[in-house]
Amino acid sequence: MDGAARIGDRLRDERVRVSAQYEGFPGDIARGRELARGFLARVRAAREARVSDRAVEVVQLVVSELLTNACKYAPGPSTVDLELAEDRVEVTVWDSEPVLPVPGTPDPDRIGRHGLEIVMAVCQSFEVHRETVGKRMRAAVGLADDPRTTATLDRTA
Repeated sequence: MDGAARIGDRLRDERVRVSAQYEGFPGDIARGRELARGFLARVRAAREARVSDRAVEVVQLVVSELLTNACKYAPGPSTVDLELAEDRVEVTVWDSEPVLPVPGTPDPDRIGRHGLEIVMAVCQSFEVHRETVGKRMRAAVGLADDPRTTATLDRTA
């Protein structure tokens, strides 16, 4: 963890953020969920922020889905960044694949490949940006119990 690992009042005045890099090995997705759980536990304790149990579950789900896609479809490393931004957590996943994801059309018979649809349904916002190398996907999850499902896909070339 970066500077956000400091404890106490000092966190109140600093960016609260954590990053981790993954190589696509077995267990990376579970480690990503653990990163999210630990980050939000730290936010709850050090910032005395209201973080609902639903938010903890949703952030873990979003990390899991985006990191799974990175491990499955992108060769090479990926990174996960979690950052506290006012009343939400911003989950950012970078991977080396430049092809931007496209949500599938609704198909109750399709097995798998629903991750992007799930992320868009549970997040306040979702956007994808092509980078010099690969792409960066960012999703925002509210900290309080607010089951808004207004995410739209902002695809930036």
